[in-house]
Amino acid sequence: MNTTPTGLVAILRGLTPGEAPEIGETLHAAGFRSLEIPLNSPLPFESIERLRSLLPPDCSVGAGTVLTPEDVERAKDAGSDIIVSPNTNVDVIKRSVALEMRSYPGVATPTEAFTAIDAGATSLKLFPADAVGIPGMKAWRAVLPSHIELLPVGGVDESNLAAWIAGGAGGAGIGGTLYKPGHSPAEVGTRARKLMSVWQRTAN
Repeated sequence: MNTTPTGLVAILRGLTPGEAPEIGETLHAAGFRSLEIPLNSPLPFESIERLRSLLPPDCSVGAGTVLTPEDVERAKDAGSDIIVSPNTNVDVIKRSVALEMRSYPGVATPTEAFTAIDAGATSLKLFPADAVGIPGMKAWRAVLPSHIELLPVGGVDESNLAAWIAGGAGGAGIGGTLYKPGHSPAEVGTRARKLMSVWQRTAN
């Protein structure tokens, strides 16, 4: 199982299979190494398959908004190696770990965080991030095992990414500020390079 730091995750909600190759190549060229296709996007498993067949092995392609173990299995069959959820579902986490996939369960309280860890998660999605806040994340960081990675999702953009990293985030999920349906590859590339510049300046 991949245990390297996650870094920035591109959340591509609404991506279509037809858009997937060019958007995926654009993001990879900008430095993104984790792409997430939420399952409430059009034909998400087809988009995952296309991205996985196109992008090199150094780029993780995953499924987001994963709510059931059955969807974990479908995502695995499509080529996913990461599973992202908005909630803490022990069955989803355990199935992901059993299939040697990296699980990113959504957590909003310390109780959910420890429940996810007990189920086998080593990377936690702080969601919604603005509800937990950077002070909240710092407080969690003091009590969680040191190897547990925290990734804020929701409201993270170029203006506050550096502050989240300084607070102890191991990466972040970037959604609407990076990609929305209808954005051209050129637009996505410009946003991606700006975000990656912030990450590279502050995470090392």
